[in-house]
Amino acid sequence: MAAIRRIKRIAPLQLGKIFGLLYGIMGLLICPFFLLVFLFAPAGQNQPKVGIMAFGAGFALILPVLYGVVGFIGGIVSAFLYNIIVKWVGGLEVEVE
Repeated sequence: MAAIRRIKRIAPLQLGKIFGLLYGIMGLLICPFFLLVFLFAPAGQNQPKVGIMAFGAGFALILPVLYGVVGFIGGIVSAFLYNIIVKWVGGLEVEVE
């Protein structure tokens, strides 16, 4: 028989770690598309094509880390706000067995 449970509180640091890892993985999945954009980007008159590709490669290396940091901070803020709002409206209901 399934029981309905309510999530009354979310640990901010734990959700931050989960979101950080999740967003970091999403950043890894998005990287190839950014590399393709920089690969086919037209070079300017004073910019060699190699410079644009090097910038794209550097950006692709930083992107997953940047996404992870933003996800970590976003997870902490989301859990903090959830913990405040849940006092007014009750908790998130989940069905467990």
